[in-house]
Amino acid sequence: MTRFLIGAAVAALSVLSTQPAAAQTAAAKPSLGTFGLDTAGMDKAVKPGDDFYAYVNGGWAAKTEIPADKPWWGGFVALRDLSDQRTRTLIEEVSATAAPKGSNAQKVGDFFASFMDEAAIEAKGITPLKGDLDAIAALRTPADLGRLLGELNRTGGTTPIGIGPEQDLKDNSRYTIYVSQGGLGMPDRDYYLVDDAKFVETRAKYLAHVAAMLKLAGISEPEARAQRIFELEKKIAQTHWTRAESREIDKLYNPVAMAEIATRVPGFDWRAFTTAAGVADQPTLVLLHPSAIEGTAKLIQSEPMASWQDYLTYHAISDAAGTLPKAFVEENFAFNGTVLSGTPQLKERWKRGVDQVNAALGEAVGQLYVARYFPPDAKAKADALVANLIKAMDLRLQKLEWMAPETKDKARVKLAAFKPRIGYPDKWRDYAALDVVRGDAFGNARRAAEFEYRRQIAKIGKPVDRDEWRTTPQTVNAFANPLRNEIVFPAAILQAPFFDPNADPAINYGGIGAVIGHEISHHFDDQGRKFDASGNMVEWWTPQDVERFKAYTDRVVAQYGAYEALPGLKVNGQLTLGENMADLAGLNVAHDAYLLSLGGKPAPVIDGYSGEQRFFLGFGQVWRTKMRDAFIKQIVTTDPHTPGNLRAYVVRNLDAWYGAFDVKPDTKYYLAPADRIKVW
Repeated sequence: MTRFLIGAAVAALSVLSTQPAAAQTAAAKPSLGTFGLDTAGMDKAVKPGDDFYAYVNGGWAAKTEIPADKPWWGGFVALRDLSDQRTRTLIEEVSATAAPKGSNAQKVGDFFASFMDEAAIEAKGITPLKGDLDAIAALRTPADLGRLLGELNRTGGTTPIGIGPEQDLKDNSRYTIYVSQGGLGMPDRDYYLVDDAKFVETRAKYLAHVAAMLKLAGISEPEARAQRIFELEKKIAQTHWTRAESREIDKLYNPVAMAEIATRVPGFDWRAFTTAAGVADQPTLVLLHPSAIEGTAKLIQSEPMASWQDYLTYHAISDAAGTLPKAFVEENFAFNGTVLSGTPQLKERWKRGVDQVNAALGEAVGQLYVARYFPPDAKAKADALVANLIKAMDLRLQKLEWMAPETKDKARVKLAAFKPRIGYPDKWRDYAALDVVRGDAFGNARRAAEFEYRRQIAKIGKPVDRDEWRTTPQTVNAFANPLRNEIVFPAAILQAPFFDPNADPAINYGGIGAVIGHEISHHFDDQGRKFDASGNMVEWWTPQDVERFKAYTDRVVAQYGAYEALPGLKVNGQLTLGENMADLAGLNVAHDAYLLSLGGKPAPVIDGYSGEQRFFLGFGQVWRTKMRDAFIKQIVTTDPHTPGNLRAYVVRNLDAWYGAFDVKPDTKYYLAPADRIKVW
């Protein structure tokens, strides 16, 4: 999932899974296998009511192995692999041409070629990092430290205090400067503070990894320094908000006048920090995690400068590892890939190169991607599908009984103001100011980070560009952004077999339809409901609406909190609340839209499956997922999404599912009608 500075305000589908690519045909009569439904992947020995996921995907799970270079596998990853292969082809074609200097083609080609030139990277060794390491070694005063932390925000480095511009939550016609917690080398505070066996083991391996990275860089006393680094990070972790706390978006808006920040948060040289970050002239800072920022500022004041130098030295090496010699790459992967995610094998270099180019020049590549792989008719049919889902959501809002009439009217106004972004942006990003030098992989990555930071800072004081995209067309994901009251579906997710403009409607509505419904409903979930039709954070519900809604959300938290991702490891129902509610509402809306698409006519029976059955089967196969245990542990700790296989069980809340598969009360996942959660 793409996460912006206000990550909690932007909801993404993230761990969406889709079916592996299948042959596409233009058969006059649809038949199974030509539109994304894989009956061979089912396990018909399982009753749908006992385990719907296994019924739909048990055969697939039994014969599927996770590729060695991945922490998990599913249709979503398969679709991303397809996007990466296509992107590689486009990049290599561009690289083979004699493109004019300064053109997007030259920059894309040279960026990729530089990353792929391992010989040049090995020859340079750690020399590209020397300037950074020397600057860290030269730190003497609090002002020096504040200045360097500000510079790290500009260059994309790890820093315990993050800063940058984003639309103001309460006045989204302008940008404001947000300050956030950060600075951990492991994924979450729990990795430092929770004493279960797996986290304790991971901490020991992290210490060894930090020491190994320092040793590779020729830093003296690596083990002792690693211990100091860990102890400092543990103290930072103790100040951090939990993931669930960070979802309480109304608590993230804490404006402080720039003139008062040093008094409000003492112990840190804010003037040096904001000047280096290029925002010292701004009148206000908004603290996203005030207690964490205050706690970190105290650590900056109290901890020895030598500890901060050790910490910054390690992170400078770690942040740059991808463009350093092979030994750094392999050690970095040994911890971040194998230990944290259970992935045994580093992915091929070209795949990492594609990731780098997408991060630096994503829209330049996206323009090529759309021209070749996303024809206008696909966009037109996706537009129509989105319109149908919005209509279905509007009908649901009209029928709500628990919401006050005046609130329903405002909800419908908000829905009518939606801005669907389908496929690609209308205006492409200008990369003229980004300098790409062939043979300088490290420098290219650094300049790309600085270019993006400058691009963001340049927005301050200017009108908000409401047509700007926050992702690339070749990204396999979908997003909802309440600040802009928009839903975004990049081209790469709108392709067969996940979405086929010529496919059986039941499969399209069960698949991409549920995704569209998911993103639409995010604007009315526990976070999205706090934004009005203009995208400003304001309370527009009555107190009674909020109270009734809370009763529903408590039930969702309890239902998902009972699911085990691994034996003894339960889903965090509070952390995953927004995504689970979006799954629930999205599937209901998609089902309504499917029925509307039939125009009152009966759906055809195809190879023995009714339209209702195909709808739910298509949805179930979206969530094909096999994950390594370490990765499951990581996402349950850090991710607001429930693991994919468990997301399939949302069907138990829909009456139509029971009728489609004749689900009886004696089955495991049966819910009595009164226990089925119906929010929207």
